[in-house]
Amino acid sequence: MGEFNLNSIRIGIIGTGYVGLMNGLGLADFGFNVTCGDVDGCKINGLSEGRLPIYEPGLGEVFERVLGLERIRFTCDIETLVKESHVIFICVGTPPKKDGSADLKYVWEVARDIGKYIDSYKVVVDKSTVPVGTARKVREKIQKELEARGMKIDFDVVSNPEFLREGKALHDFTHPDRVIIGSDSQKATEIMKKVFSPLKLNEVPFVFTTPETAEIIKYASNAFLATKIAFINEMATLCETVGGDVKKVSKAMGMDGRISDKFLHPGPGYGGSCFPKDTRALADIARNNGSESLVISSVIKSNERQKMRMVEKVKRAFPEGLESRKIAVLGLSFKPETDDVRESPSLVIIPELLKCGALIKAYDPKGIPQTKLALQNFESRITYCEDEYETCKDADAVLIVTDWNQFRSMDLSKIREIMKGDWFFDLRNIYTPEEVEKMGFYYEGVGTRRKEPGNIE
Repeated sequence: MGEFNLNSIRIGIIGTGYVGLMNGLGLADFGFNVTCGDVDGCKINGLSEGRLPIYEPGLGEVFERVLGLERIRFTCDIETLVKESHVIFICVGTPPKKDGSADLKYVWEVARDIGKYIDSYKVVVDKSTVPVGTARKVREKIQKELEARGMKIDFDVVSNPEFLREGKALHDFTHPDRVIIGSDSQKATEIMKKVFSPLKLNEVPFVFTTPETAEIIKYASNAFLATKIAFINEMATLCETVGGDVKKVSKAMGMDGRISDKFLHPGPGYGGSCFPKDTRALADIARNNGSESLVISSVIKSNERQKMRMVEKVKRAFPEGLESRKIAVLGLSFKPETDDVRESPSLVIIPELLKCGALIKAYDPKGIPQTKLALQNFESRITYCEDEYETCKDADAVLIVTDWNQFRSMDLSKIREIMKGDWFFDLRNIYTPEEVEKMGFYYEGVGTRRKEPGNIE
């Protein structure tokens, strides 16, 4: 273990997407020397020149600090990265296939590269979210490459799933709820404990288990949180039907210590890079192992239905049709404090409204560039605006899709004055019906029975 002195451990990160960058910068800020590698030369050049490809609160300051201290560098030379690193994190994407299963082609490519270039003992860490059994297969692929080279080199593969929340990733990296280390090797376990030893200052609990259990923990955690969201959204639908108040339902449920109030907030459905992909992948894993997951399959269907229910809300408000109606959409990213629009409810709601003939005016503090890429086929019918007030000007209705803080304290009287119509759809329940209705709007949230305008029945 002498070669793995805490002050001399060199860390390699393969993949500079969200997970790779957050872990690379976080470990560099811990004091390690980190090399981040990627096949995307443009991205690597940008990072080397001090340009971050993603938005995350506070990340720019950390990036500038570790660059200035020369604790991190970026390269396309994977061979040198593998040879010079003691611990190698696999942080490449695992996008969903059409059947919902995780596409592991990038993980396999990295495993083969490690096998081609490894020249001494390494700890290979699966950081990407991967199906059960992936750590074993990564080991097999590395071993196969070594055998093709006629080499016998010791190495270990560890599963160390990430639980970073976009928008709060820096805090989550330094103050995680737990660190999961799935390993069959005591040597590798001790090395991983040293890598994350700075977290001992925050008394972070460590869970030591097998690679398979670690892989399940990641999927199970995300799927359970998605289930809570889908459940409260279904309760919101019931409340709208029978005249209940889902906010009170949620609050009362959350007071039960067995349930807690986390993720019991109704809305237009979950999105992002994790919950949709991980629930589909977990359902696929269960099917492939003869253990169908009825709960998770239902959650997936429920969430997709919830997004469409938001569209139906708008369509009901205009029984004469949405043709040429201007709809102001506030919020495009799947959650506040991120520019990530992957699987965002907005990417379902906007196209569906456009199909009905509506014209869209849209604004998001950070998500416009990514939305333009995602909805480029609809570009001629979407006007992207500079702020919330420009977006609402002359609109027939406004939809709050993402609960950015700046949308929580808007001048409602000003918005009512500049709007042509009077429909206010608060899909995040950040306002009360009373405060909106007194401004002359027809208010509709999620989970409360709306008051129909007299001329719409």
